[in-house]
This record gives sequence, C-alpha cells and structure tokens, in this order.
Amino acid sequence: MDVDHVSSLLREFKTGELSLEETVEKLKILPYEDLEFAKLDHHRLIRQGFAEVVFCQGKTVEQVQAIVQRLAEYNHSILATRASKEMYTAVKAVVADAEYHELARLITVERQKPPVDSERFILVMSAGTSDIPVAEEAAVTAEIMGNEVRRVYDVGVAGIHRLLDQRQLIEQANVLIVVAGMEGALASVVGGMAAKPVIAVPTSIGYGASFGGLAALLSMLNSCAAGIAVVNIDNGFGAGRLASIINQMR
Repeated sequence: MDVDHVSSLLREFKTGELSLEETVEKLKILPYEDLEFAKLDHHRLIRQGFAEVVFCQGKTVEQVQAIVQRLAEYNHSILATRASKEMYTAVKAVVADAEYHELARLITVERQKPPVDSERFILVMSAGTSDIPVAEEAAVTAEIMGNEVRRVYDVGVAGIHRLLDQRQLIEQANVLIVVAGMEGALASVVGGMAAKPVIAVPTSIGYGASFGGLAALLSMLNSCAAGIAVVNIDNGFGAGRLASIINQMR
C-alpha cells in the first residue's frame, strides 16, 4: 500500500464512494495485517519504497501462497526469495501475473515498472558459473526495485585476463556487486580497480576447506581494498537491495 493508494481511499471517502466504516476498515491494515502465522507489513512500501519481501525458506507452500496473495492486493510489485517451483505453482493459482525466476529461486509480481535511470547502472559480477544463482538473485532484486542492471559472469581470478577485459564496464558502473565462492578473491581485485562502492557476496560454493562459504566471507571481510561492504553468505537479495538504495541516492 503506497501513498497513492491511501490518497485514493481518502478521495473515495470524501466523495461518498466509501462509507466511514469502510474507509476505517481498509486503513486498519496500514500498520500490519495479522494472518496468525504472519503479520504483513503493508506500510513498508511507504516507509522504504518497496513492499515487504517474502523469505520463503522454512515456510509451507500454503503460507507462501497466502502471504503473496494478500501482499499482491495492496502492492504493485512483489518479491519472494528462496522459493521452490511448488511454491510458485501455488502462488500462480491465486496471483495470475506472478513469474518465476528458476535460477535465482525468486517469485516476482511487477504490475508497474518504476522509472529507471539508464545512466546509473549496477554491475553484477560472478567469479564462476556456479556462483550465478546467487548473482541472479542479486540482479533480479535490483531490477524489480527500479535499477538498470548489467551482468558479467565467470570472471574469477583463476583467469584474470577475463576480468581485465571488463575494465571499462567496471569503471562505468555506479555500484558493483561481486559474487564469489572458493577463496572469494574476486572482491578484493575488483575493489582495487573500482572507484565506486563494491558489495561483496560470499557464496557457499567450494570444497571442504571453504566451510560452506566461511572462507570466502572471511577473505572478503579482511580485504585490503578499500570501499568494500560484505553481506552474508549466499545473500544475493541483501546485496541487490543495498545496491538499489545506493544507486538511487541523490
């Protein structure tokens, strides 16, 4: 529920299309709507510029279906992360315009595209092909939040010439998201090349001593390159959201 929705309700009350009781009933959900198993924050779009994002992991198919259905009644854009194909099928049955991004495991609903500044873009980079699912989670998140996103995948430090070929694009980007598993070195190299904010995303990709992404996380946190922020392991959504906020600041 955004400012336009609230304004529309008040206009309908003023013209008599809605009674006082009906208007109050609709405004009751502004703080949140209690579904017993979830309390939906319909006010978040007004506060933060994007509707409450649904984290599907750990929820039942029925819970995800109900949450997305209610959010879709009051918001023009919806994002649900860590969603299975089964969850999407259930959501699609009640929200016809829902889409599924299988690689990123995202469900999206986009009824009104926000204005995009094509001169300020977010560059999403992955060290390897195995890191692409997390990179896509970041990229799609940033796109639905109103940003131009460009992608450069499989440019890890094992073949550094592949990365150096992207130097011009790196210099042009307004914000960079660097996704890497294994030892996570790509973030440090890009951080040393770029004069813009770099958001590093460690992934759980790697052999035993990578400890499910902990090695990459520690490497990124200990980077000697300045200007790098680090999000949690496999948290492509968090990186996409942060990059969107930075990219849209004026």
